[in-house]
Amino acid sequence: MAANGPAPTLSVVIPVFNEQDWIARSVAALMESLAAADWTAQVVVVDDGSTDGTPAELARLAGQYPGLTVVSQANAGRFEARKAGVAKATGEHVALLDSRVIVEPGAFTFLREQYARHPERRVWNGHIETMTEGNPYAGFMAGLVKVGWRRYFAAPKLSSFGPDEFDLYPKGTTFFVAPREIFEGAFAGFDSLFDNVKLASDDTRVLRWIVERERIHIAPEFAALYNGRDSLEKFIKHSYFRGTTYVDSYLGSAGPARTALFGAMGVGLVTLFALVKRPKTTVVAGLLGSAAAGVYARRCGATPGEARSVGKLLPLFASVFGVGVIRGLLLALRARLRK
Repeated sequence: MAANGPAPTLSVVIPVFNEQDWIARSVAALMESLAAADWTAQVVVVDDGSTDGTPAELARLAGQYPGLTVVSQANAGRFEARKAGVAKATGEHVALLDSRVIVEPGAFTFLREQYARHPERRVWNGHIETMTEGNPYAGFMAGLVKVGWRRYFAAPKLSSFGPDEFDLYPKGTTFFVAPREIFEGAFAGFDSLFDNVKLASDDTRVLRWIVERERIHIAPEFAALYNGRDSLEKFIKHSYFRGTTYVDSYLGSAGPARTALFGAMGVGLVTLFALVKRPKTTVVAGLLGSAAAGVYARRCGATPGEARSVGKLLPLFASVFGVGVIRGLLLALRARLRK
């Protein structure tokens, strides 16, 4: 049952690029969750230059849902799409939602109750679970998340974190809610190590700006399901992109994540040297290390399937991610030299 009392006005911003197969499911789940909470919201979908059937699907959805507005723009990347959506938003609070995310039915009921009982808890990161059945690529990413943010996923519960704990908790703009003026400030203060905003870390840098001003809350009741990449080609492209954005996310900020970046770079250099000197031994050691990583992922809370995916795909991911990191370092160096 929805909480009694007035709720803050809400806008939901969904950036979309070539998601004709997912956007209708994402919007339908969102509307269901809002209806269950008795919470009327403005929904702004920003089409970032889609080239498939997404525009036609959005036109259909706009006719189906009176509160849905479509904004179309030339492809400029997810950051600019979200920025355009927030500029169009009228709600006191804004929820960012990705187009491959299925909001749980009770998510907005929980959030409305939190706003009614604890109005000081203004900023919320969604608890994201990944749909992994029959999809080892999504399973790998889900397992990796369990390792990186094991403090929370070992026993998920209502939690909050500030700047000092920023690297230790799950976070992302996949499903994220904050007052509109906070997003406006974060976007205005956005700064990247790269010249090209399409390659920038459009979530970590925004969230770091926010967490320096307000604590971020997370709870398993404010949840959504994410539909990950489901093919080898998409997995490779995503791994490469994440390597690049990882540099922009953490190179300039001291903490465990930057330490992990430097450590991974060192391991990569040693591995390349070992491959030249002792290729067979290095390959065997790599396979054993990958299997051990799968076991460790299981201990951190990964499901058996996720742990198996980590054990099998880690060498491929590490290689492609590493190349993405090199690209990120070169982009950061080029931007610095230009300045």
